[in-house]
Amino acid sequence: MLKKKFLKTKCKVTFEVPPSIAETATDIYLVGDFNEWDERSTLLEKKKGNKFSITLDLDLDREYQYRYLVDGERWENDWDADKYVPNPFSGDNSVVTTSNGTNGSTA
Repeated sequence: MLKKKFLKTKCKVTFEVPPSIAETATDIYLVGDFNEWDERSTLLEKKKGNKFSITLDLDLDREYQYRYLVDGERWENDWDADKYVPNPFSGDNSVVTTSNGTNGSTA
């Protein structure tokens, strides 16, 4: 699930992994344009009820591609993403947009 809060100079985006992905996971990393696709820099916080989430401050009026890396071996999309684009590895990347009026939910 994506939650967005639009501020004057940035968009606070909360990424929450769907239960179907989180239920068997030990560690989940958020990997994307915002961290130069670094597979180890953005660890989601594990919360009660086996939920994983993180909130990032992203620049306004941009699109960011991303995916979840589960337990260092399995790539997953966010099925609540604003849209999807093909990647060079025979799959799709999730996309979050930080423009007001997008399809994502606001908080």
